[in-house]
Amino acid sequence: MEQIENGFILANINPLGAELTRFFSKHTSEEFLWNGDPKFWGKHSPVLFPIIGTLKNNQYIFNDKTYQLGRHGFAREKMFTVIERSASAVIFQLQQDESTMAVFPFPFSFEIEYTLEEGTLQVTYRVKNTGNTTMYFSVGGHPAFNLALTSGLAYEDYYLLFNKTEDAGRWPISADGLIEAAPLPLLQNTNRLPLTKSLFYKDAIVLKNLASNEVQVRSDKTPTGMIFSFKGFPYLGIWAAKDADFICIEPWCGIADSINTSQQLTEKEGIISLPAGEDFTRSWSVTIL
Repeated sequence: MEQIENGFILANINPLGAELTRFFSKHTSEEFLWNGDPKFWGKHSPVLFPIIGTLKNNQYIFNDKTYQLGRHGFAREKMFTVIERSASAVIFQLQQDESTMAVFPFPFSFEIEYTLEEGTLQVTYRVKNTGNTTMYFSVGGHPAFNLALTSGLAYEDYYLLFNKTEDAGRWPISADGLIEAAPLPLLQNTNRLPLTKSLFYKDAIVLKNLASNEVQVRSDKTPTGMIFSFKGFPYLGIWAAKDADFICIEPWCGIADSINTSQQLTEKEGIISLPAGEDFTRSWSVTIL
């Protein structure tokens, strides 16, 4: 387990999946990251690569060949190597191997950097195409944060506060994990989404192309909360396991297959095409209030 810290925060990251497993405020003595209770959901903050969500029949087609790839890809199940570390930052790396090439036929270098600066944790994904042809992929995060953060408050005392007024529908997820053809109303000329556990009884809230690039987890009953920034991520997932006391805020560059998918990787909604030798970088951050 790798540990980074400063005067404000202590964070632990497991090299298996390069997964954040602890995000602790030294000032409030509170654990902000979900504890991974398997009764509800046994993870903390998995990394999603080289796909996000579910493929139709867990398959895609590339160059007339069909590949099998499970939900959210393989990165969360792979052991990463630490290539750089300091007291307040650590960089992990994953590269292709025989097992990845069997399901994802692209050479790559995938680095994940965790950096602390005062009360902020920044997470940066760097994908480099080390092959000779264009690479197609998705990348994103799946961090789960504790609710209620303050003793005595209920889940329903919290809300999400976006930094822009939104008119955005919720894209439903089918029983097979695919994105339905049309959205349902959710955010209508508002920047506030009250949290209730029933919001997630039909799986995640999937949002596309928001005006916002920041959302706060807040309650009117306490000043304690978080600011989550996701600039450059065109999709946002919001999810919690049924009746669990956490909220996942998931920044995505990519999305699950739609129910109308052709299954062609190059035609997949949200897929990133990265030319040979080039890099793709995105960062999200969370700040404790």
